[in-house]
Amino acid sequence: MELKEKISELTEAINTATIGNKEEQERFRIQFLGSKGAVKSLYELLKSVPNESKKEFGQLINDVRTKAEEKLQQAEEKFDNTLSSADTNLDLTRPGEALEIGARHPLSLVKNEILEIFKRIGYTVSEGPEIEDDWHNFSALNFPPDHPARDMQDTFFITKGDGTDPKSEMALRTHTSSVQVRVMESTQPPIRTVSPGRVYRNEAISARAHCFFHQVEGLYIDTDVSFADLKQTLLYFAQEFFGENATIRMRPSYFPFTEPSAEVDVSCTLCSGKGCNVCKYTGWLEIMGCGMVDPNVLEASGIDSKKYSGFAFGMGIERITQLKYRVTDLRLYSENDIRFLSQFKSAH
Repeated sequence: MELKEKISELTEAINTATIGNKEEQERFRIQFLGSKGAVKSLYELLKSVPNESKKEFGQLINDVRTKAEEKLQQAEEKFDNTLSSADTNLDLTRPGEALEIGARHPLSLVKNEILEIFKRIGYTVSEGPEIEDDWHNFSALNFPPDHPARDMQDTFFITKGDGTDPKSEMALRTHTSSVQVRVMESTQPPIRTVSPGRVYRNEAISARAHCFFHQVEGLYIDTDVSFADLKQTLLYFAQEFFGENATIRMRPSYFPFTEPSAEVDVSCTLCSGKGCNVCKYTGWLEIMGCGMVDPNVLEASGIDSKKYSGFAFGMGIERITQLKYRVTDLRLYSENDIRFLSQFKSAH
């Protein structure tokens, strides 16, 4: 019978086949055991065998397949053992190749350092959404309806509201003060928290400005909180971050959500206040804004302004990082240039 002859020929071919390397091993597998191989074709021929002979020929085909599988397995074990023997000849005393170690982003390093300083005096960390409604981003913070910050030139609006419901207008948050509003709405004083995060403003990208940047803002609300408490807190931060010899000065300023408000400068760490090109020969570097929380902001969040008072402050992480690491171009922070980022490995 034709099938019996083919089985005999295939058995002979398997017995005489030589497998001397990995390539021949793969060719053997494809030729005899592959999806279109010789053994598979025998099963196709089995369909034409009379029913009374199917069992006999089926067993013969199974024997051929088993023979091919055993020969393939012997070859695999042979080559695996050969590779294992080669491994034992390796010189394990030779130094290995160093793995490239990553580095934390400089903004993350500075943010974490700032947060740790305030955690040491009892501040908790709070975070909120980057897409905010008008109420949390502007209205609850005492921004008048005609304030310039509401203009499309400053804010990335997602949904323009109808002008009647401050929670119907959505935008990318312009500051992390929105997180402080959410904390005040959900927590009764005393409140002591810092809010880190990314913020967005519609500005032209340059070495000194970007359309997104990062902030850390702080809030302290309790009974009998004074401007003196604010000044002492910020002096503590400056000396912890910039060194024990750092001093601060506060200049009158304006923010809708604080009254009185101030800009905070720290003595230049490069020239020790004597004047240099970094501080523009003034001896001072601007680091943040601050002020006493406006009573209207407290009342908008359900806090009794006659019983409680508080202060708030906010700083740009890019600005603080620039002073710490002397980075002169804000665009470097977001370009993912390995040459720039690898310089901060030793700063961990």
